[in-house]
Amino acid sequence: MIPRATTQTASDGFLVLDSVTTLEAPDELTGVLTWFQSALRPATGLPFREKAGGTIRLALSSEMADEAYRLVVTPTGAVVTGGGPAGVFYGCQAFLQLLPPEIHRRGLVTGVRWEAAAGTLDDAPRFGWRGVMLDVARHFMPKHDVLRFIDLMALHRLNTLHWHLTEDQGWRLEIKRYPRLTEVGAWRSSSQVGAEREGAPENGRPHGGFYTQDDVREIVAYAAERFITVVPEIETPGHVQSVLAAYPELGVHGKPVEVWTRWGISRDVLNLEESTVEFFLNVFDEVMDLFPSTFIGIGGDECPRDQWEKDPRTQERMAELGLTREADLQTWFVRRLDDHLTAAGRRVFGWDEILEGDLAPGATVASWRGMAGAVSAARRGHDVIACPDDVVYLDYRQSESPDEPIPVAIPLTLEDVYRFEPVPAELSADEARHVLGGQANIWTEHADNPRAVDYLVFPRLCAVAEALWSTQPRDFADFSARLEQHLERLDAIGVEYRHADGPRPWQKRPGVAGRPSTRQERAEHIAALVANIR
Repeated sequence: MIPRATTQTASDGFLVLDSVTTLEAPDELTGVLTWFQSALRPATGLPFREKAGGTIRLALSSEMADEAYRLVVTPTGAVVTGGGPAGVFYGCQAFLQLLPPEIHRRGLVTGVRWEAAAGTLDDAPRFGWRGVMLDVARHFMPKHDVLRFIDLMALHRLNTLHWHLTEDQGWRLEIKRYPRLTEVGAWRSSSQVGAEREGAPENGRPHGGFYTQDDVREIVAYAAERFITVVPEIETPGHVQSVLAAYPELGVHGKPVEVWTRWGISRDVLNLEESTVEFFLNVFDEVMDLFPSTFIGIGGDECPRDQWEKDPRTQERMAELGLTREADLQTWFVRRLDDHLTAAGRRVFGWDEILEGDLAPGATVASWRGMAGAVSAARRGHDVIACPDDVVYLDYRQSESPDEPIPVAIPLTLEDVYRFEPVPAELSADEARHVLGGQANIWTEHADNPRAVDYLVFPRLCAVAEALWSTQPRDFADFSARLEQHLERLDAIGVEYRHADGPRPWQKRPGVAGRPSTRQERAEHIAALVANIR
């Protein structure tokens, strides 16, 4: 199993699937049953009809936690029991892992004996938030690829897609009230090539795209059928150059700008007029209509303040609001969004920079600059999602090899990622309860297509999934042995993962040069970044 089950006991024999194998499920599990049939039928060509007293039975138990499951396989049948539909779904995913890897192929496979080893699995996740942050703003990912990514998350028992929808380089969500956000903000004329901070060339190739509201409803529903919650993120008050390209009056200087073609941190930020606040409250109203998630991301990271310092009107605005520091402007803006979302029954979700001001009690913090934000937030009584960049940023290069096609930042090997521990050791037991879980972050400045995303993400995401699910002690040698067979499943699905011996020929492509950096350089960069923002 990947992720590893809590307990797994082998028995003698195999359950063989054939044309008379049937399924049974109560009405409450109709959705899981339909999905399970759709997963079993394509490769096997078997009907898997529903029938009372079926060979494989799906069941619920009030004595188990919602995401817990028990899978019992004998030579004559199988029973998947879960505390809720999610638990049954995860038990079905476990059953698929007992079958030959070819089960994941989408067309008929012949010459394979469809059998599952007899035994018993008892399993439940360690954390309630087992997530991935997917950036579709730097490079747009078409809808069908997002749906495929959701399927890969479900395979690994991940349950939260933090969807990074807006950036300086593109706005990806249709907002009916403000159509120019996608008419203008979703498209840029070119893209920077490489990770150098200064002087990197551009490719001269236009790029863009966005999701209609119908697309979003489809994606959210598809994810929900796989027990994945989609948490949207709309960046504010920085990382907004795509917004200002569409509506320049929202900026500090009000001058026209283009959707940004560079990577890094744009100096252009929002002004803090009441009309700007109203604009974003209206945006978030449409966001809440589309996304039923309790958590709504507001960004809050990497917001330069030099325009606020130099702008006379912003200084007047500070005086009107009774504020004495530019940092307080960001706090005030975040709190306005926080109050609005809280009044609607939602919870603000933002990067750890939002800790620089007062937050509503329900605000949740994504700790990305190491784990310092996690410690601070938990001690202040805020819930935490751990996503430290030096452990689970999956856009970072995977080795010191000169063959790495995307040699960005410090190397994070599969083993480095496998050691991910979401709960800081310095927290007390009461404080640690605020750690809801963790996530891997996938930034796409240097991943301009789904094949590149595959290469960056897998198999490292398999390691993250196990770190967030399994309650068992970490054993990298054991994980590596299980991963060998698991990679055959990824092969069957068509995932173009990074192999243990390095990139394959197609992956050794030029043109995404990055400046290798040590961990010390990374620490210095983060320190300079923080100082620059403040």
